[in-house]
Amino acid sequence: MTRVSLFSAPFLLGFDAFEERFDRLAKATEGYPPYNIERISAQGGESFLIAIAVAGFSRNDLEVIGEDNQLIVRGRQNDEGQRQYLHRGIAARQFQRTFLLADGMRIEGAELKDGLLVITVYRPVTEPVTRRIDIRSVE
Repeated sequence: MTRVSLFSAPFLLGFDAFEERFDRLAKATEGYPPYNIERISAQGGESFLIAIAVAGFSRNDLEVIGEDNQLIVRGRQNDEGQRQYLHRGIAARQFQRTFLLADGMRIEGAELKDGLLVITVYRPVTEPVTRRIDIRSVE
């Protein structure tokens, strides 16, 4: 049985990869760790600051990857087995958070400060492209 979706409409050509990205994004709905996204307008484009709460993670515990129009952030802490906890409310928990990026967006950098991992993503202003297509006559 074939799957019918909005992207299978005959006037939406070449959007199958876009649909796959939406499917991947729908699977990544876990709420840990919490994050904020801030938009900053600038000349020549706009920047987005993604701040992810990663208290307890060091720089070596975190990984930021740009792959196929996605920003992937992974965190993995080593659980020290030598400690004896009377109460453990802060778990050494691993995570993966994925953000879908539009075409043309660039990951500019990442900074870890005060328990927040701040990733800067930049989207330049793109000029609209209009071109006239010549019509050939086939006889």
